[in-house]
Amino acid sequence: MDNRMAFLTTISQALGREVRYQPEQGMPPVNNYAQTRLTGLSPQQRCDEFINVASTVMLADCALTSEEKAGEAVLNLCEKYGSQPIVVSGDARLKALGITHRLEEAYDAFIWDPAKGEENVRKAEQAKMGVVYAEYGLTESGGVVLFSAPERGRALSLLPASSIFVLRKSTILPRVSQLAQTLHQKALAGERMPSCINLIGGPSSTADIELIKVVGVHGPVNAAYLIVEDC
Repeated sequence: MDNRMAFLTTISQALGREVRYQPEQGMPPVNNYAQTRLTGLSPQQRCDEFINVASTVMLADCALTSEEKAGEAVLNLCEKYGSQPIVVSGDARLKALGITHRLEEAYDAFIWDPAKGEENVRKAEQAKMGVVYAEYGLTESGGVVLFSAPERGRALSLLPASSIFVLRKSTILPRVSQLAQTLHQKALAGERMPSCINLIGGPSSTADIELIKVVGVHGPVNAAYLIVEDC
């Protein structure tokens, strides 16, 4: 402590001022973008900006659909990317939208089932298309948020050549700060958090070689967001 005080005294004398034991009050922040950026947008404006960023920056294919036509909309995206074989998340929300049934009917799609163990991963490795349900969209980055669970494994969106992310318009958030707030509130309410949360920003890509963006580096070559208009 004596050495510390002697050191501070020497520095203060050299600066021509008295020793300070507490830092001065900092200047107030000019803005609070972490909490306020994009929060003033309406749900429709958030959706429009999300599509703009996802398609132009993240190179993801975006399509809009109604709940009633979700099954057919997924089939259209599958046909676009030449998608057989197909692996589909076992998420009950895909079944509720009629997506799971239509894919089984049209393509004999494989449904991820935790009881089948390693077979799920093998099917995902062989698949041309993976279809999953996204929990949230992030307007600022054009990315989507996935929660892992036994019936919706991480390999579903990582191993197939192309991925379709089904996303509800009402769950598109401004940015990661609002995602953190939402998850915190859910945790306080007693909701169990998933073992893994993935933030995905379109097809796999890199731009660390001469700033040239290359798509399809270490994951899906194609990523499509199917946005269900529910608000």
